[in-house]
Amino acid sequence: MTEKKYSTIIYKKGSQRAFIALNRTEVHNAFNSTMISEMLDVFREIRDDASVRVIVLTGKGKSFCAGADLNWMREIIHYSYDRNLKESLEIAELLHTIYSVPKPTIARVNGTAIGGGVGFLSACDIVIAASTAKFGLSEVKIGLIPAAISPYVVKRIGESKAREYFLTGERISAERGEKIGLVNHVCPYEGLDREVENTVDRLLSSGPDAMASCKELLFKVPQISLEEAREYTARMIANLRISDEGQEGMAAFLEKRKPAWMVEDKGKKNV
Repeated sequence: MTEKKYSTIIYKKGSQRAFIALNRTEVHNAFNSTMISEMLDVFREIRDDASVRVIVLTGKGKSFCAGADLNWMREIIHYSYDRNLKESLEIAELLHTIYSVPKPTIARVNGTAIGGGVGFLSACDIVIAASTAKFGLSEVKIGLIPAAISPYVVKRIGESKAREYFLTGERISAERGEKIGLVNHVCPYEGLDREVENTVDRLLSSGPDAMASCKELLFKVPQISLEEAREYTARMIANLRISDEGQEGMAAFLEKRKPAWMVEDKGKKNV
C-alpha cells in the first residue's frame, strides 16, 4: 500500500482502493483551511487515477470530524467579507468534488460527526457508522447556519428532517441517523472495518465505467425534465451496451463467468 504525506490527513492507496483519514486527533479532526486544501488535492488526484476504483473516507482516533476548528473560527470572525467568501467557496468546492467524483465513496464514520463533518459524509455515496457515533447540525446554536453543507444534507435526509435538525440543532444518534437516511448502515464499532470491507468488495464486483455512469445519472436526472431524461437515459444505456465494458459484462453473464474487472484483490487493508 502506497502513502502520500500530508499534514492534516492520511492518504493511502491499496489494490483498487483509496483510504483518506482525517488526522487532527487533538481537535477531534476538526477542519481548517489546510485540511480543506489537502482534501481537495487528494480527491482531485483520485478523480484522475484510473487505478483507484473505490474511496473510503474516515477519521483517526475517536471522532470522524468535529466540524470547523475553533482556533480557525477565532481567526475568520475577523476576516473581511471577501476573505470569508473565499474560505466558504473552498469548502463548497471540496464538498462538490467529493459528491461528484466519478467513483463510489464510502464514509466510514468511526465516531462523532458535527457540522461540516456531517457535510463530508453526506457528500459520500454510502455511509457506514459505528453504533456509538453521534451527529449534529448545531450551527444555529452559535448564530450560524449549515450553508455550504446544506445541498448535500438536504439531498440525503430530505427537506422535512433538514428543517427539524437545522433549526433545533438537536443531536442525532446512529440509530436515528439510519432511520432518517443520514446513515446507510449501522454496526458495532468492532465490526466497522468488516462492514466497510464487505461493501468495498460489492462495489469492486461492479463495472467501473458503469458505476461512474450511475453517478452521472444520479447527478443529472434530478436536474432535468422527464422529456429531457427520456432521450438522455436512452442514449446513455445505448452507449454503454456497445462499450467494451458493457460488451464484456454481458458476455460474462451469458457465459456464466466473472467479468475481466473482477481480478484477484490483495489490497484488503484499512487505514
